[in-house]
Amino acid sequence: MILESAMLQIKQGMEKEYEEAFRQASQIISSMKGYITHELQRCMEAEGKYLLLVKWESLEDHTIGFRQSNEYQEWKKQLHHFYDPFPVVEHFEQVKLA
Repeated sequence: MILESAMLQIKQGMEKEYEEAFRQASQIISSMKGYITHELQRCMEAEGKYLLLVKWESLEDHTIGFRQSNEYQEWKKQLHHFYDPFPVVEHFEQVKLA
């Protein structure tokens, strides 16, 4: 399992519109092969700042399966115009502690 992380900055005054668009777009990502779960967190200290966390079965499920799909084109259409600047997406794997 991998964790996708993206810090999102939403254009000023568009937060409520973004949250509604994200609710609708969530149906897209949750239907993808390898998708496990996702969550969107709103920052309490900085207006318009969000953290998106998505769990995937593998890195390729996100980078190839989702990012190279027709569904991703719809995801982009619904959400990418809200971001300024465009977010950096990173992937993490869990460190085994025991």
